[in-house]
Amino acid sequence: MTPLVLAAKASVTTIHLPKIDYLSIMPVMILLGGAVLVLLATSLIRGGLTRVVATSLTVLTAAAALVASLLGWHRVTTLGATTTIANAISFDGFAVFGAIVVTSSLVLATLIGHAYLTREKISTSEYHVLALVASAGAVLMAQANDLIVVFLALEILSIALYVLVAFNPLRRESGEAALKYFILGGFSSAIFVYGIALTYGATGSTNLTQIAGFLSQSQLIHSGLLFAGLGLLLVGFAFKVAAVPFHLWTPDVYQGAPSPVTGLMAAIAKVGGFAALLRVFISTFGSQAETWRPIVYALAVASLLVGSIVALVQRDIKRMLAYSSINHAGFILLGVEAATIRGVSASLYYLFAYAIMTIGTFGVITLVGGDADRNHDLSRYRGLARRQPLLGGALVVLLLAQAGAPFTTGFLAKLGVVAAVVAAGSWPLAVIAMLTAGIAVAFYLRVVVLLMTPVSSAADDEALPISAAPASTVSANATLLMATEPVLAETELIEVPRAAAVGIGISVAFTVLFGIIPGPILDLAHAATLGYLP
Repeated sequence: MTPLVLAAKASVTTIHLPKIDYLSIMPVMILLGGAVLVLLATSLIRGGLTRVVATSLTVLTAAAALVASLLGWHRVTTLGATTTIANAISFDGFAVFGAIVVTSSLVLATLIGHAYLTREKISTSEYHVLALVASAGAVLMAQANDLIVVFLALEILSIALYVLVAFNPLRRESGEAALKYFILGGFSSAIFVYGIALTYGATGSTNLTQIAGFLSQSQLIHSGLLFAGLGLLLVGFAFKVAAVPFHLWTPDVYQGAPSPVTGLMAAIAKVGGFAALLRVFISTFGSQAETWRPIVYALAVASLLVGSIVALVQRDIKRMLAYSSINHAGFILLGVEAATIRGVSASLYYLFAYAIMTIGTFGVITLVGGDADRNHDLSRYRGLARRQPLLGGALVVLLLAQAGAPFTTGFLAKLGVVAAVVAAGSWPLAVIAMLTAGIAVAFYLRVVVLLMTPVSSAADDEALPISAAPASTVSANATLLMATEPVLAETELIEVPRAAAVGIGISVAFTVLFGIIPGPILDLAHAATLGYLP
């Protein structure tokens, strides 16, 4: 063989591509493909896409991703779980469940967002493109089997949400909210990456399956490095799910973002963040549970107490629901603290129930907010259920579900995580959770009572000077009646576009139907955890 031939053979390198199971990543591919399609159509078609076309394409894309997720569920339940792309992606019930929740939430958020875009006369497609990209990031977080992939998915989700918060240039508050969210996300990402580096230094891998295998078969000589990495990873996740004390500007972001964006953000960011948190800490670091469970215990207690107590004094309904979401994060952390299959199943059910009900809630808030989406004082909701029983009644149902009322998914969600943490032996945490649930009932019922109170009674109360009012009513007048936003007149009606009505109606129907007949969703959440722990 001549030297020339030998040199030619030596210069040829073989690239071994990892095996790809395209069905496992099909939901992400569909969502990102839909985002590219909408973006290209907007750029290349003269005049861009109309709102109706952009909304229709987004809903169809989300529905296609949902169908792909259901096909994936059938594949997993039939042939079992597996990994793909060099073990970087998990194709199991847990991942598919996350995709089902995210894509379902995206369908509802797109319908509700269409009403907002129409009212604000926004003809561009930024909302649709960014919502699709953020949802793809959330789905990928649920599938990630490598800390690097978790980080990449986290950034896909976060960067899209940063821009989405500020996508309406006419809303001044949104720019401030986006800047705060960006700074908050930058800190959390830096901490998370540092945690990945320390974990890699301690275990020699970023792959979750390999880390779990290493910890189960090896004795750590320098465990402090791993524990420091775990602590930083947990802090990074706590920022993303808005757990106290890492909630910082979360209420400001909720208040400043456009209302449909707030609903989408509250749903998919929670689903993506908690899905990755559950997989990383329970599936991978389950053998080190005695190290991180006390930290999760403290985060849960702080989130439960701060979320419920501070929400009591809020006058802006979006800020109230921001603290409510912090309280909900505390409840979901109960399932994480339990560190059992039962806890994971309960947390998954809670995420599904919370995502649907919170999007429906912010759907009503979007409509009531009025032009420029600026009227969110609690007084704005006085008498809404009397003037428009369907719209006001929908909000009543969704708020009572968040409070944990029986015959709603909210009741079963709270019951599930509390039962899981009691079974794990952390009954004091369960007691604290139930006490804060009782406190939360107060601020939810506060809005429910306003919804059913006639506007005329507000006028009569406001006619009485505060200085002349009885001492016992001064505080109530000061906190409930000194509204900075206009109260709707007794005969004033809020326009309910058809798309928003469908989105809100589906949210209410899901919340009530599966609260009365919980079997299908409970079975789905339970099946998603089968084979979850290594």
